[in-house]
Amino acid sequence: MTDDLRVVYESRNRRACADRALVLAAAQIPHQIVDDLSGCALVVPAEFSPRAIEELRLYDEENPPLRPQKPVQFVYQNAVPGIIAYIIAIVLFAWLSWGSAFNQDWLAAGRIDGALVRSGEWWRSITALTMHADLRHLIGNIVFGAFFGLLAGRLVGSGVAWLAVIAAAACGNLVNTLLLESAHRSIGASTAVFAALGLTAGFSWRAKLFAQDRWSTRVGPIVGGLALLMYTGTGGENTDIGAHLMGFVCGFAGGMLLTRARQRFGNAQLQNRSALVAVAALILAWIAAFGG
Repeated sequence: MTDDLRVVYESRNRRACADRALVLAAAQIPHQIVDDLSGCALVVPAEFSPRAIEELRLYDEENPPLRPQKPVQFVYQNAVPGIIAYIIAIVLFAWLSWGSAFNQDWLAAGRIDGALVRSGEWWRSITALTMHADLRHLIGNIVFGAFFGLLAGRLVGSGVAWLAVIAAAACGNLVNTLLLESAHRSIGASTAVFAALGLTAGFSWRAKLFAQDRWSTRVGPIVGGLALLMYTGTGGENTDIGAHLMGFVCGFAGGMLLTRARQRFGNAQLQNRSALVAVAALILAWIAAFGG
């Protein structure tokens, strides 16, 4: 190269200089990268300077710098009322069923029974969510249900969250029952627990609540939800893995659908009405279970 050189590009990032050096090389323009303490510079002979500048301008137009997306602005809702209502409900129903309240066999009337569900007793997909085999089973669902319910409630509000959880869990129970043999029987709120987890993952992913600049962060809610499902929902000989999985899947789908109404979750009337519908669904399911 001659001694008469011109600087056509400067940067603190040597990778940027190297990329542009490839552009000049492709255009058969003599060039050199000069490094110093502040960064690097791309120099060319003076007679090639106008052409080099034009080639680099075209390159920059075709490859604009990536601009990081602004974080999604999101208003989190009050999830505490839903958690309180959830704990009260499952403790109340456990007490009623364990004590055979009103001289009723709550277990026989409310558990998932594959043959009876197939014959049309759809309400069992809801009533089974309120029943527990023993105190350990109950405490486990209180702890995990409160945690995942808190996450879901923060996103969509207490009333909407628990109405969606009941709907998704009932759907999960029905699908799981129809996929298994008719002798299948189960009880427990764990399907609802994993529906709440699925709702959180589906909503977070669809609403893009995480940084979107890398594929790993885009799928983070899905991977995290599945990891928690595998870690907490597949242990124990009496664990109904299918119900947990179907609850998660239905909850995930519900979470994605709820993103369409995200601007309305701050509406107290919507939350209150959703909560009333959720409570009514539980009561009506049990009325149907007892032949009312």
